[in-house]
Amino acid sequence: MPTTVSLPDDWPAHPDRSLSLNRMGSFDWDLVTGLMHMDEAALDVFDTNPDEYDGRPESLSPRVPAAESARLDAMVSSALKSEVDSYGAYFRIRCRDGRLRWTHTQGRVMRGPDGRPHRIIGIVRDATEELSHSAERLGLDEERRRQTSVVESTTAALAHARTVQDVIDALGDAHGLERLGSMGMVMGLVEAGRIHLVAEGPEGSFVPGTRYTRIDEQYPMSEVVRSLQPRFLDSAEEFAQDYPALWTKISYMQISAAAYLPLIAQARPIGAIGLLYQDKDGFTQEERNLLVALGSSIAQSLQRAMLLEQEHDLAEGLQQAMLPRRIPAVPGGEIAVRYRSARMGQDIGGDWYDVIPLPGGRVGAVIGDVQGHDTHAAAVMGQLRIVLRAYAAEGHSPGTVMARASVFLHELDTERFATCTYVEADLSTGVLQVVRAGHIDPLLRTRDGDCHRLPVGGGMPLGLSAEFGRLEYPVTTVELDPGETLLLCTDGLVEHPGADLDDGIHLLTSHIRNGPADLQLLADRLCEIVTERGGDDDMALLLLRRRPAPAPPGGGRLQQHVAPGDPEALVAARHMIGAAVRAWGARERADEIELVADELIVNALMHTDGPAIVTLRILAGHQRRLRVEVADRSSALPRRREAGDSGVSGRGLMLVDRLADVWGVEPRGSGKCVWCEFVMG
Repeated sequence: MPTTVSLPDDWPAHPDRSLSLNRMGSFDWDLVTGLMHMDEAALDVFDTNPDEYDGRPESLSPRVPAAESARLDAMVSSALKSEVDSYGAYFRIRCRDGRLRWTHTQGRVMRGPDGRPHRIIGIVRDATEELSHSAERLGLDEERRRQTSVVESTTAALAHARTVQDVIDALGDAHGLERLGSMGMVMGLVEAGRIHLVAEGPEGSFVPGTRYTRIDEQYPMSEVVRSLQPRFLDSAEEFAQDYPALWTKISYMQISAAAYLPLIAQARPIGAIGLLYQDKDGFTQEERNLLVALGSSIAQSLQRAMLLEQEHDLAEGLQQAMLPRRIPAVPGGEIAVRYRSARMGQDIGGDWYDVIPLPGGRVGAVIGDVQGHDTHAAAVMGQLRIVLRAYAAEGHSPGTVMARASVFLHELDTERFATCTYVEADLSTGVLQVVRAGHIDPLLRTRDGDCHRLPVGGGMPLGLSAEFGRLEYPVTTVELDPGETLLLCTDGLVEHPGADLDDGIHLLTSHIRNGPADLQLLADRLCEIVTERGGDDDMALLLLRRRPAPAPPGGGRLQQHVAPGDPEALVAARHMIGAAVRAWGARERADEIELVADELIVNALMHTDGPAIVTLRILAGHQRRLRVEVADRSSALPRRREAGDSGVSGRGLMLVDRLADVWGVEPRGSGKCVWCEFVMG
């Protein structure tokens, strides 16, 4: 038999009861009369008593804010005009206690045979719980998006950090603190069992005695380094209770919460960071998770920056050790040198400068750049600098110095080549002999401050010229007037990312024109310009200025080494003699002096198997005299041959005897010296 089921007397429930139990009510709005019937449940949704409602919608105005009422009226009007059959909307009502509560209405538009609306039947319901769940979900989604944005933006800012200071700036500036929601940040690095404070927090908040603290002290950063666990201080009371000594010194900052995070890299603490907050009431679990994740990202960036700084210090120390420790005094001139290393890491190259004292008061000035930006380039530079100095000190001509240095670099069994400019300068006469190996041209600043490029004939870079058998290095001879300045530099001073080299040189000349007159200040200014511009290349700079004061009447002395089979050295010696004669006021006897000196040099080279050492000097006394000395390694004395003797050897001494006021031969320990003197008017 079928089972009999007993049902409630009021089953099924009346629709009014169903609506009421679910906090819904109905309304019937007659558009012709303007009257709106609302049942008791609908009035309850509006928090309105039946005796407060007169059947007209206007009587609900105390419960519907003006902005919400205007929005509802506009929506209903649009529905009636657009001939739609229904509408729905969320809006807020103001309860008796002043709270705003979300409500939803849905209406059905009734139209007559002519299509004109005459009635709206619908419901209203309390939507508080519905929207609270939706808002909670939206809030969670928004919070997740915010946290993701914080992580992404902070990570992006840290990605460009190449120094510890870059990390501090990325986190501690206004944008970084805004991302973290913090009013200030402190950071410390672990160094030899202590914590070194590298970021002090808000301006003026440094606590004396905390620059270096022990890890075992009662400070929050010390605690997180010891425990490797974050420390969240949810209130000022908790901060004051756990760290009273520190709190008494920072309580004026009105900190309401703080988060201290250990910075851990490769399973060891490298430091700690503290974030300080105002008007914050504790940390949610999501906020704690976010800060711990950020702490890990910060630690990785910080470790990378510390390693780059260590590599940079090592590479820079290596290069600085290979540069000359002191610059010798230059007779008749002034020198300024500067070196600026590449920005970070091992991006440090083979740029170098050198100043080499030479016989006779001359000086050799070198600027060069070994290919590459690493410690190997710096090591090659050190070796190349030594051999260049040795070849120059031996007295070889500038072209020969370059050629031999190129052969050395080629035989060094390295794939690196080098560019270089070598200048042999006699500042008493202003004669400069310049040779260039693939390097940029020097610049010349005149006495009136103008600056222009100094075209110099050149050869291939060192190493490459030997590899391809093209060891010819032409020498360009120029005269540096008193007060003029020669500038030698590497391309780190003129190169701009994405710009042409000629544009960089043009910009450099304008900086030199507008730069200070003082040589040291000018060098400093040029380095500042490079620093302001940035860049990843190192830079070497050498400024050589001839002093305006002329040489004293009795103090001039020049010397030149002329090797056998070195025509460039012979040409250089002839030019030195001509320049000295003009500079020392003996122009009226220039032809005689040059002819006699040339004869003595050629004679020494032809009849000996070693070099000739040419020396010019001014002798003071009753009459100013210019003395020419040519020394060689042979002890055989020259003989003067008279006309009629067979051969031509020795006839040159007759020329010397006729043109010089006095001449003679002096035995030397390793050879002899033929000399002659000319009285200067």
